[in-house]
Amino acid sequence: MKKRASVSAIMTKSPVTVNLTDGLAKVNTLFKKLKIRHIPVVSGKKLVGIISQTDIMRLSFGDIYSGQEDSNNALFDMLDIEQVMAASPKTVTSNDTIREVAEIFATSAFRALPVLDNDEIVGIVTTTDVIKYLLEQYD
Repeated sequence: MKKRASVSAIMTKSPVTVNLTDGLAKVNTLFKKLKIRHIPVVSGKKLVGIISQTDIMRLSFGDIYSGQEDSNNALFDMLDIEQVMAASPKTVTSNDTIREVAEIFATSAFRALPVLDNDEIVGIVTTTDVIKYLLEQYD
């Protein structure tokens, strides 16, 4: 397999983003409603961070206990996105190859990378995207 496919072939285009001033309760709702695990954080149009479902789960009771929503919401009100997100995340461009992205994932703790072209968010690529692409190669 010597393909040089670019990230643009597998990334989620125009991903959901949250603003630095949004609340953590909103982020948590988006994760549950949209069934996603990573959301780029912006200030205006500029990428400033990325927040993951794992970041939120570390703060909350998650789904362990039913009826804990009030406790979670109180905790979410005490913190802001900037305190929880990963600031200045590693990024890739839509022209980077899937192999390059796979190497980043294999050698780092990242599980999602915002895709920027000309400093604008055009997508997000995750380990799941790369795995699905690799599985397709064996059909």
